Amino acid sequence: MSLQAPCRVLIVDDSALVRQVLTEILAADPAIEVVGTAADPLLAREKIKRLNPDVLTLDVEMPRMDGLAFLENLMRLHPMPVVMVSSLTERGADTTLQALSLGAVDFVAKPKLDVARGLDAYAEEIRSKVKMAARSRVRAIAGGPRRLPQRPASASSLGFRTTDRLIAIGASAGGTEALRVVLEMMPADAPAIVMTQHLPASFSTAFAERLDRHSAMSVREASDGEAILPGHAYLPAGGRHLRVIRDGARWRCRVDDGVPVNLHKPAVDVLFRSVAQNAGANAVGVILTGMGEDGARGLLEMKQAGATTLAQDEASSVVWGMPGSAVRLGAADEVLPLDRIAERILAIARG
Repeated sequence: MSLQAPCRVLIVDDSALVRQVLTEILAADPAIEVVGTAADPLLAREKIKRLNPDVLTLDVEMPRMDGLAFLENLMRLHPMPVVMVSSLTERGADTTLQALSLGAVDFVAKPKLDVARGLDAYAEEIRSKVKMAARSRVRAIAGGPRRLPQRPASASSLGFRTTDRLIAIGASAGGTEALRVVLEMMPADAPAIVMTQHLPASFSTAFAERLDRHSAMSVREASDGEAILPGHAYLPAGGRHLRVIRDGARWRCRVDDGVPVNLHKPAVDVLFRSVAQNAGANAVGVILTGMGEDGARGLLEMKQAGATTLAQDEASSVVWGMPGSAVRLGAADEVLPLDRIAERILAIARG
């Protein structure tokens, strides 16, 4: 039986040092073959045609052609898995979120100081994300402006009992866009939503602001102790866990700096377990696209506590790791394509 061929990677970065370090890190894994490097997008374009790589690593900020403009052209003309290498700055966060909306599969954050040593510390993460990207689903982006999905009618006209429903959503790779799709279909007075998305600390503010612009709900970073209200969606501040606690008849956010769970902080399991314990059958649990298994056991605990649980299907997931794990555990009551999840959440909440 033949072993699986290594995934072929082209590294695109204007820094010779970063190209060298990334080449060494990736080539150290027998499952990865670095087929070439390029210092800018114009050189990259030629090498993509000649070398036909499986995955591209792409620096966000580059000379001669902006990384985003290059990515947009690439995803329209020659869609392929791309892992962005971005800086941990506010501008880097915003650009990376735009890259994910254009079709990049995932990103790794380039350390600000001592790049060589910093990237080395991220070696395992970079290797696993490149291998995951090689197996991911990539779609060509259509030209022209994107049409927003039709939002359901106002929740109040549908008879929500918003105060006694809580929606908990977890996501990872591919999740920044999956969460946007779900939230932009939610009416302004939908039941409260608590969310966990795997992101580095410096990205969470930009991500919350981006979601807020796309949703009729008020999307914000959760602050410790604040009341969870209908019409609002809460994300943990970067690098912190979000839990739901009960305070008499209401729920509040608990944001803490506890240890990573499943190697993640924030972790989806932490959020889901707290919802299982404090909201039980009044909750709806949703697990979206993502690498690994975080959230699968927590979703099972929510189901065992009486919550209705949903998982994104394989065909619409960028990476069917987390939802796939939940389905295999028997944690999901229903498996749905991404564009039907918001509608289903609202129907369950009305019931």
